[in-house]
Amino acid sequence: MIKIIIIGGTIDKDYSPITGTLVFYKTYINEMLQQANCQLDIKSEVLMLKDSLDMSDKDRQSIAQTCIGTTEDKIIITHGTDTMVKTALLLSKLTELSKKTIILTGAIRPFKLGNSDALFNLGSAICACDILEGGVKIAMNGKLFNADEVVKDIKQGVFINK
Repeated sequence: MIKIIIIGGTIDKDYSPITGTLVFYKTYINEMLQQANCQLDIKSEVLMLKDSLDMSDKDRQSIAQTCIGTTEDKIIITHGTDTMVKTALLLSKLTELSKKTIILTGAIRPFKLGNSDALFNLGSAICACDILEGGVKIAMNGKLFNADEVVKDIKQGVFINK
């Protein structure tokens, strides 16, 4: 079984016609899994719906404790791309998680706005999580990255090796 821990980030944002901004109404992860006709045994949990730029060290500790406390050894974390690497670095340093496979993923453009990388990134994360045995990785743009070897290229809107 794979557990998806939903944190928020652009992957789950939607456009508010009232404010003209991107907001969180709810998670769309289960909708994405249904649309993709995913056949794996997956359960999801909403831990928070936050933009990663608004995340605190306390939020990251909550993510870590949730990963440590879950019985599943295969975990996907949907996360905002701006501080995804920071969270992945924290998780990769925790010995309590050394035997678990943890994949962080997200999107540059919200799923609900269409023309998004969300489904592709989520599918890549699911496949990676299903076949890998241990470690913390980031799945973005069809690639898998180690937390200490990746940066977000904000000019191109992709993740690249350092």
